[in-house]
Amino acid sequence: MGISLAKGQGISLEKTSPGLTQVRVGLGWDENVGGQDFDLDASAFLLQASGKVKTDAYFVFYNQLKTPEESVVHSGDDLTGGGDGDCEVLMVDLDKVPSDVERIVFTVSIYQGEERRQNFGQVANAYIRLLDDITGWEVARYDLADQASQDTAMVFGELVRARGSWDFRAVGEPQSGNLAGLCARYGVQVI
Repeated sequence: MGISLAKGQGISLEKTSPGLTQVRVGLGWDENVGGQDFDLDASAFLLQASGKVKTDAYFVFYNQLKTPEESVVHSGDDLTGGGDGDCEVLMVDLDKVPSDVERIVFTVSIYQGEERRQNFGQVANAYIRLLDDITGWEVARYDLADQASQDTAMVFGELVRARGSWDFRAVGEPQSGNLAGLCARYGVQVI
């Protein structure tokens, strides 16, 4: 098991895993209440210095599973979540990430959360973890301990390009407005 992070903490991949270029970002959760199924969706936003995506092609989610150069590839939508292991996974090839991308932000939103009156306060055991995609070794993990948020979207973590290498950072920041709110924040044109 790798390094356990607290909210706001980060690690240098160069220091903890020299030469690591193929990573897997696993996101998981369980519903905290019974009743209607929860459909949580993992997404990635590849951001330039402006804090916005270059184009909508650099927003990876259940309807667009990869970037043009395949630097980030989504495993596909898990409609129910829960259970053991990662609910959704994004593979990242750090060598393929365009040089103008400074951050890759990993988010989770509740599909139709507002309409179904579902929020992150009803989600338990949420986490994000970074793994070496070749060996499967867990480099770092952040457990979002009882966020109890009334929001329908959350930034779980991010990869940040720093000093010519990459850092992984635990974020745990609630966001209102579901996936559309995240898209507006990061410059994705929602049709």
